Order: sequence, then C-alpha cells, then structure tokens
Amino acid sequence: MDDLDRAILGALVVDARVPLATLARRLRVARSTLQARIERLEGSGAIAGYTVKLGEAVRRGRIRASVLLTIEPRAQAAILARLKAMPEVERAHSTSGRFDLLLEIVAEGTVALDAVLDQLGTIPGVRASESLIHLTTRIDRVL
Repeated sequence: MDDLDRAILGALVVDARVPLATLARRLRVARSTLQARIERLEGSGAIAGYTVKLGEAVRRGRIRASVLLTIEPRAQAAILARLKAMPEVERAHSTSGRFDLLLEIVAEGTVALDAVLDQLGTIPGVRASESLIHLTTRIDRVL
C-alpha cells in the first residue's frame, strides 16, 4: 500500500459516496487510475464494504455505551454466544489488561440501557462489569 492508496482510503472514510470524478480531481489522478486502485483495494480486502452512517435524526434518543467485562477463564465462548443473541450488542472486542471484553452497546434510551446492563450481569461467567455511557462524540472518523 502506497501513499495514493492511503489517501484514497482516508478520503473514502470521510465520504464513501464522493463521485469518482470528484475524488480523482482532489487526488490529482486520472479517474481510470482511481477506479483501478479502488478495485484493487476492494479485492485485497483493504476495503471490506460500504455502509450507511445514520444521521442525527435517526440516532436521536439512542444511547451508546462501552461496557468492560471481566469474565471467568474458559467462559468466553459461552458468553459470546449469549452476547450474539442480544441485538443491543453491536460489537465485542477481546482486550488485554484488567478487562477481558469490551462491548459496544446501543439502546433506545436509559431504561433500555439499564435492562441490557442488568442482563449482562446475569450471564454465567461474567465476574464484573464497568459501563461508560457515551455523551458527546468529539471525533468520528469511522462509522
């Protein structure tokens, strides 16, 4: 991956819907060059897909939280199976350090978030949790 590929990826992260002609002018390359580079990035897996980023009108009322879990050894597979069944759990990351899992949660308000947190606490193998409710997004480069 060279500087042009990184510039293409950076521009697409900001606005994946930008017309190719506009992006080619910004990057000072031919449209055909840009198209070939994007196809190569897609083929290599560097670009895994395109998605919709929800606007404020849709997100209004939703609460996002990060939840850190400490779990019992060898319980991760069973816990992940339970988490997959919870639609409020958008992502689960394994981590190093004091906590074993970091969850990204989205709920339709404080009552719903409280119910999700209670549900997490009842999963066998979960030893402890710590919740961080997202207040204001200061930087948002990724969906």
